[in-house]
Amino acid sequence: MLSNHLQNGIETAKLVWSRIPNSEDGEAVGLLSTSAGGSTVESLDYEVIENYAYREEQAQRGKLYVGYYVVVKWFFALLIGIGTGLAASFINISVENFAGWKFELTFSIIQKSYLAGFLVYLLINLALVFSSVYIITQFAPAAAGSGIPEIKGYLNGVDIHGILLFRTLIGKILGSIGSVGGGLALGKEGPLVHIGACIASLLGQGGSTKYHLSSRWLQVFKSDRDRRDLVTCGCAAGVSAAFRAPVGGVLFALEEVTSWWRSQLMWRVFFTSAIVAVVVRTSMGWCKSGKCGHFGSGGFIIWDISDGQEDYSFEELFPMAIIGVIGGLLGALFNQLTLYMTSWRRNYLHKKGARVKIIEACLISVITSVISFGLPLLRKCSPCPESDPDSGIECPRPPGMYGNYVNFYCSKDNEYNDLATIFFNTQDDAIRNLFSAKTIHEFSAQSLLTFLVMFYTLAVVTFGTAVPAGQFVPGIMIGSTYGRLVGMFVVKFYKKLNIEEGTYALLGAASFLGGSMRMTVTLCVIMVEISNNLKFLPLIMLVLLLSKAVGDAFNEGIYEEQARLKGIPLLESRPKYEMRKMTAKEACGTQKVVSLPRVVKVADVVSILRSSEHNGFPVIDHTRSGETLVIGLVLRSHLLVLLQSKVDFQHSPLPSDPIGGSRSIGHNFSEFAKPVSSKGLSMDEIHLSSDDMEMYIDLAPFLNPSPYVVPEDMSLTKVYNLFRQLGLRHIFVVPRAARVIGLITRKDLLIEDAEDSNTVELQSTSVRGRQRDVRSFTRNTDAERPLLNGLLA
Repeated sequence: MLSNHLQNGIETAKLVWSRIPNSEDGEAVGLLSTSAGGSTVESLDYEVIENYAYREEQAQRGKLYVGYYVVVKWFFALLIGIGTGLAASFINISVENFAGWKFELTFSIIQKSYLAGFLVYLLINLALVFSSVYIITQFAPAAAGSGIPEIKGYLNGVDIHGILLFRTLIGKILGSIGSVGGGLALGKEGPLVHIGACIASLLGQGGSTKYHLSSRWLQVFKSDRDRRDLVTCGCAAGVSAAFRAPVGGVLFALEEVTSWWRSQLMWRVFFTSAIVAVVVRTSMGWCKSGKCGHFGSGGFIIWDISDGQEDYSFEELFPMAIIGVIGGLLGALFNQLTLYMTSWRRNYLHKKGARVKIIEACLISVITSVISFGLPLLRKCSPCPESDPDSGIECPRPPGMYGNYVNFYCSKDNEYNDLATIFFNTQDDAIRNLFSAKTIHEFSAQSLLTFLVMFYTLAVVTFGTAVPAGQFVPGIMIGSTYGRLVGMFVVKFYKKLNIEEGTYALLGAASFLGGSMRMTVTLCVIMVEISNNLKFLPLIMLVLLLSKAVGDAFNEGIYEEQARLKGIPLLESRPKYEMRKMTAKEACGTQKVVSLPRVVKVADVVSILRSSEHNGFPVIDHTRSGETLVIGLVLRSHLLVLLQSKVDFQHSPLPSDPIGGSRSIGHNFSEFAKPVSSKGLSMDEIHLSSDDMEMYIDLAPFLNPSPYVVPEDMSLTKVYNLFRQLGLRHIFVVPRAARVIGLITRKDLLIEDAEDSNTVELQSTSVRGRQRDVRSFTRNTDAERPLLNGLLA
């Protein structure tokens, strides 16, 4: 029972929310937004609402249903893995074939005319990029960008409308093919994370009702909590499919995108990533037989350098540490520049409409094509080195094929253009060339420096355009370039034959990703998995730690910066320092809380819903002695369901269950779940007659009778940690309670499954041992009865 200080109203009971930045259109983006209020950001209900409908549903379920529920979760994890693996394989095959056709046609034309070859190359890239940006602007605007900040916000408890729709999935797949195949300075790895999340969300809701692709047999998961777990599996599946790194996918979901983690979820995420690995490996093996056109070597390991440098010496640690520092500096600079560019786009350029977005993307495509085709023409060709028969590297490589040593605008057949080897190529093949072993002196320092400056600039300018864009592969490109530069100087300085420039390229790629994305364990495992060389694990750890430490001194990771710019109110893992000096009462603000009586008139509910934007309302009632009590919390979405159905309307203003909650209600728990693909009900969709407005609703069966409550003088830091770790949406702030009715310790939460003589000591303080005493105590004391079983009689 709460204290008498709650008399006359609970004015001090308020909802705790952090301050949130404004959205791009100038409207305040708040967690407490209505579906009709124009805001696209809303909180998710991860907390289990243990109302009467929930308890009634749980009481009817037996152990067989619980087992069925677990089996369905694992089955969905299997489907997510298969779907994401097939989507990744389709994107990879499409991109490689478009690129293969483009380079083969261009190489055949430039034998006769370089100008004609350039025009064909430019037009093909322009057509692919135009198709991508047109699909995004006209069909699926939410599919633009990498999607990782939005998915991270969803798993943090923020629902952004449109990011998990079926059209977003289609737009992401087709848009990624066009943007990556068109040669832009971006990758498909970030979009694959978004694709996996979309597939998981669509499976969780049974498909897409708008496009008539739904099945009621799959409509099992109705709560945001279950959907959150599925989306987490989808995120891990996306990374696993992108890099063919299943363990890296699990760690990415754990370290980067999720805010809450459970051991049961770990098993399903691991299983999903394993399924993706099997699907992708099977498709790659099928493509090796030549059935996928210009797919190339494929393979499960993307950039295999297992035949590279065998060992490293102590003297090499210093230049490797320099690589880590460079990665932190360039990564932090990249984050800041992309932040400025994206902010300028959102505030000025993209407000002018979809046509401007299309023109911008096409213009960047033209500039990228001119640079990638024109700069190699300005570079003199180099004679081919003496080839090692065991290396499998051919110089020059055949026209239109993949590999090192590209003969581009060379007068002799035994010459190659080192700048064209990385510029006039797909990004995957360019990285493979930079990582390659036994290719010392393949690239000149001038060519690497030229590519680094130009590609770094292109990556900054391209990031933020209206196309699906990932930053993993461009980051690897940038990092491997300056890493190879450092490796060249190390080879010249130490003059050791066992030093490979490709090893330093790998460390440079890890350092730039660490300096930009600020991940450590995930990137370490991903780099080991994609390179297939475990010997470099300590070195990768070294450069990642250094690059993250240096980058953190300047700004936050790229996904956190972009989320803040987009107005996504993330709750970070650590509260702000200023919160230590604030209390829960101070954070409530001056706005008066809107509460509802237990039995409320329909007209009053309609008036409150129309006049306020809150998504949660305290419900109050009075005991026999006249004390005012907070009996629970009712959600706006639940009130809208009650108003629309009208089945629980009553004529009497008195409680409908005076004997103790034995009434039957006209709803099951699943009816209160908000569809994931829509904003749910709004007041404009509900039509009530004048007679309906005079009716009453007893809210007791539909409210959450056990909301989380904190005292008003609790530090805001402690409230923040409680709010985030439990995944809450509302917290009540109340005065100090008058008395304590009990104290729970660890032993009180231990329930033995069977009587055992070895557990006598624990049984003396366990729940089971005291259940009989508690039952007899509650029979004689009205104040400690459960809320809906007699407290409000």
